[in-house]
Amino acid sequence: MNLDRRRILPAGQRGLTLLELIIALVILGILAAAALPMAEVAATRSRELELRRSLRDMRSAIDAWKADFDRAAEEKKITTSINETGYPESLEKLVEGNDWGGLYPYKRKYLRRIPTDPFDEYDEGWGMRSYKDDPDSTVYGGEDLYDVYSQSTRQALDGTLYNTW
Repeated sequence: MNLDRRRILPAGQRGLTLLELIIALVILGILAAAALPMAEVAATRSRELELRRSLRDMRSAIDAWKADFDRAAEEKKITTSINETGYPESLEKLVEGNDWGGLYPYKRKYLRRIPTDPFDEYDEGWGMRSYKDDPDSTVYGGEDLYDVYSQSTRQALDGTLYNTW
């Protein structure tokens, strides 16, 4: 009689009982339920960092454009009108660049591309303010580009609204 040794289990059985399996699945479920909200917060936080970085880059580019305009006007490289503020007409001008009448030996570009708003759910683009607009205005005057902001009405993790950043 040839006994199959794999069928006979020794006294210290191998494998999991049904109870052990259920306990392990419950523990995994609790850990997954705790990790999911943390993952959502981490994703929102990274989008907030991207928004802050985009706003800082665009605002720095606008300021650099204005500084170059002032320098070119001071050195008489360009002619200016009385009503001209020196701010770019649009975000596209920051990407196209300007040579400022020979102030630079090349066309100086201020942005590689216009960043996208990570919280722009309705494809509205960036909100813009001109130099003559109020600081909290949501209506763009259109003469020049003085400031940009997110048009999202969502609330940030710190309790502020994204469109106030």
